[in-house]
Amino acid sequence: MTKRFYLFAFAMSALMAGCGRQETKAPAAPTAPKKPELMAPFRFHKLIEVSPGQSYDVLSWGRGAEEAGSFMILHSDSSAIKYTTTTGDLDGVIIDVYNSDMDVDGNPEILIQAKSKDTTNYTSIYAFEFNDNNSKANKLDFPRLTSSQRKGYRGNDNFYIRDGKLMREFPIFNGTGKEAKPSGAKRQLEYGLRGNEFTVKQLSKDSTDVSNKASDNQPAKAEEKKSSNKQSSSSSKSSKKKHKRHRG
Repeated sequence: MTKRFYLFAFAMSALMAGCGRQETKAPAAPTAPKKPELMAPFRFHKLIEVSPGQSYDVLSWGRGAEEAGSFMILHSDSSAIKYTTTTGDLDGVIIDVYNSDMDVDGNPEILIQAKSKDTTNYTSIYAFEFNDNNSKANKLDFPRLTSSQRKGYRGNDNFYIRDGKLMREFPIFNGTGKEAKPSGAKRQLEYGLRGNEFTVKQLSKDSTDVSNKASDNQPAKAEEKKSSNKQSSSSSKSSKKKHKRHRG
């Protein structure tokens, strides 16, 4: 009886010790919520909150070819219970959307950047200024690059907002066609808004013009060397004449 009791007690203690040595699993780390996927025919969505109660949902949509479609700007004024929609045709794929107030008039501007396969323009900007309590959209014409600004341009634009202005940077290439190679320099432009019209200011020094000026200055330096050599030879001749006259 006692032996059975001791054996039973030993077995129970061993079982309890084994249970006590079982490792407790650490709670799983919370996973970040997945970004909701857009359902066809929508392709892009970005929410911009200008102020409390004032938000803009920018979407692109279309079935078929991705190089074309349409965009929508859904403005929600939850404080005044007003909802408006602005639409337009889209050439290319939306890369990003920016919000600014470049003319500092209290009316927000929504700027849509799209990239197309057009080898002439590469980038398109669809710009709108919203006024009358941010409900009425006024379309703004974004300026194209001038001939001097396009020199060495082959796309790869980088847009961002700095100090309320729209900044644009892109690498400068040397050469044309497939033989074009990056020069290592960038061109930087600053866009502002005045009277519902864009202003453009180039902030960077144009490296292509600098290289051209340097090549243009090379012949000038050669001419300077020639003139200096002529002056030195003429001065030596005049000194010889003076010495001859002194001897006579």
